[in-house]
Amino acid sequence: MAIYPIRVFPDPVLTMPAADVMEFDAALAKLVDDMIETMYDAPGVGLAAPQIGISKRVFVADAGDGPFAMVNPTVVETSGKDKSDEGCLSIPGEYWVIKRPDYARAEGFDIEGNPVTYEGVDLMGRVLQHEIDHLNGRLLLSRLSSRVRNQALKELRGEPASRMNGRR
Repeated sequence: MAIYPIRVFPDPVLTMPAADVMEFDAALAKLVDDMIETMYDAPGVGLAAPQIGISKRVFVADAGDGPFAMVNPTVVETSGKDKSDEGCLSIPGEYWVIKRPDYARAEGFDIEGNPVTYEGVDLMGRVLQHEIDHLNGRLLLSRLSSRVRNQALKELRGEPASRMNGRR
């Protein structure tokens, strides 16, 4: 198995929608194994293929019940409301309060091409939404209010605080 370097903001691969996986083969199984190892090494609770520079619709996660993978997933149902601190391996060391539905259900395929459904509340619901956002080319920065996003972008670009109109 191999540990991949994680791509960080502003790498363009993080903002492009990923391509559907067309072949469920040994190469996909190896990619998933490597992604799980990379996720644990980071450490994180989820990792999407674009975060390692591979523009394919596959992610791995472990929200506490062991690792799993989803291929070509979509969020098919959400409900409730939640505001929690959320971070991202592609924006290391940063956390923001992100508003998301509390519950999510996602459908997709396992690495052999069999249909699978995962669902959950709290962390599991958040992980499903976060990782599928990555596959759609969306970073958690896009879920921030415009004021907070603008401040976060300035900080990530290394602009001095004095250029942030006194807001911090």
